Amino acid sequence: MNSKDKILTLPDLQQQVEAWRSQGQQIVFTNGCFDILHLGHVDYLEKARQLGDKLVLGLNTDASISRIKGPSRPLQDEMSRARVMASLLFVDAVVFFDEDTPLELIKAIQPDILVKGDDYTVENIVGQDVVTARGGQVKTVPLVKGYSTTNVVKKIENRPNP
Repeated sequence: MNSKDKILTLPDLQQQVEAWRSQGQQIVFTNGCFDILHLGHVDYLEKARQLGDKLVLGLNTDASISRIKGPSRPLQDEMSRARVMASLLFVDAVVFFDEDTPLELIKAIQPDILVKGDDYTVENIVGQDVVTARGGQVKTVPLVKGYSTTNVVKKIENRPNP
């Protein structure tokens, strides 16, 4: 499978999720910007995927990242970020969302398991009420300390010119 085949529109994703469910598979959902892939992302997504059978990744569009993080972000365009994320073997589908939060996407997908990093509390995870209302689970996974896109950017910016 080509990585771009994992990047789906919401209607196509909904059909895929329904097919997976008909096979008895549990759908895990997480979301983020994933601007520069680093060890923290890889570790987090690998742990998230281990909680179920299929991992769906909601990816912020460029416009939503700029609204949330400011005009200097994202560093990479959304299709570049999507292709990188889709290339990971433990990511089964990537879908874009343009809102500031993934709430509408979570409502549309109805994942069995909603996951975020342990920098969140379960009560503060967007969509937790939607998932638990239908009997799903909301979980946090431990993050690798010291890894973030912001830290990578700061390190690059502070590096002296050769």
